[in-house]
Amino acid sequence: MTSSVLLALHRATHATVHRLATELVDLDLRPAELNVLATLADGRARTASRLGADVGSKPTTLTGVLDRLERRELITRGTRVGDRRSVVIRLTRAGEETAAVVANAARELERSALKGLSDKEIAGFHAVVEALS
Repeated sequence: MTSSVLLALHRATHATVHRLATELVDLDLRPAELNVLATLADGRARTASRLGADVGSKPTTLTGVLDRLERRELITRGTRVGDRRSVVIRLTRAGEETAAVVANAARELERSALKGLSDKEIAGFHAVVEALS
């Protein structure tokens, strides 16, 4: 019997998020907050809708995450020039530092987890994820 790819992906996601949250426990951030910071670590500001799509979060869930990050002064929310209805999310200086820690930990976790896999195997994984997306 073939196991479900969706269930395996779900289990792997939860396991990696749990491990990352455990490694970064001193930051006192929830997994969804870690995800947002890791995504923003590239330094690009994003609209709230783009950020939601990038992190795979519903707008109502993202709003709570952004509220918590803003209270901790890790992000700012502002308007886009020429479109005051569009909310733009940016990291603060403290947010940049925290996001770098999160992104580095995520890269190290990925490197460690995938060290025994070939480029072809990793490409196959990406093909499966793309198909599911």
